[in-house]
Amino acid sequence: MEKKQVSLWQIFAVFAKIGAFTIGGGYAMIPIIQDEMSRRGWISDDELPDIVALSQSAPGVLAVNISIFAGYRLRGVKGSIAATLGSITPSFCIILAIAMLFTAFKDNPWVERAFKGIRPVVIALIAVPMLNMAKKCCKAWWAWLLAILALVLVAFLNVSPVYIILCVLIAGFGCTYLREKWTR
Repeated sequence: MEKKQVSLWQIFAVFAKIGAFTIGGGYAMIPIIQDEMSRRGWISDDELPDIVALSQSAPGVLAVNISIFAGYRLRGVKGSIAATLGSITPSFCIILAIAMLFTAFKDNPWVERAFKGIRPVVIALIAVPMLNMAKKCCKAWWAWLLAILALVLVAFLNVSPVYIILCVLIAGFGCTYLREKWTR
């Protein structure tokens, strides 16, 4: 895919729009980022899972990491800064306003109901991009098995994702080593 030269202002504006209209943070941003960036021809659909994987691997907040890697992909370090500032500025302003006003309304039953009503929507916004990425990335039966096993271990057995990643890395290196040794 041929890349267009993108202005820093365009990167900031797109990520500010994404940051302003995304409830739920990093995972909820994924379908919006994919739509905005692929519609503009900034990334291909195949590049987004790589950006998300890198973002999950790096320490820090997923939404910020996605902005950093996507901005870097577009315009290097300056693009990273523009995308990151764009994605955090709306949240910062909204949280600042809420912090100033929330103490007066925190016990209001309408406010409590609104927050309870948002929860299922956030879950759906997180689940849909994860399922879409799984469909694209899990091409073999064993990949689906690993994904489901990791889900069960993390969600229901409270196993740290760090241990799962380490075990899969070791297994991957081991399988690759054995395959190369046997094919010589």
